[in-house]
Amino acid sequence: MNPQAFIIGATLISFGIIISGVAFGSAVGDGIVASKAVESIARQPEARSNIFTFLFLGVGVLEAVPFIAIALAFYILLVVAKVPALIGSFVGAVAK
Repeated sequence: MNPQAFIIGATLISFGIIISGVAFGSAVGDGIVASKAVESIARQPEARSNIFTFLFLGVGVLEAVPFIAIALAFYILLVVAKVPALIGSFVGAVAK
């Protein structure tokens, strides 16, 4: 087995795992924050504006995490593992 192919495959699999894990975690977090906001509004309707403020702040902070994770995953893919260069050299070696 070609070690370059192994590195490319492992990097792409880890990239997919990072992206899917972050997307799933963010979706679960959004659901929890929204359900707690609805519960709070049901208990205290007069505090609705304050609850909405903290809901949007919480969701905003929570939605920043996937963007950071996507940037980190692309950093790993392009800079650390140098996958484009590996693919180019792998394709060149296979073509010969």
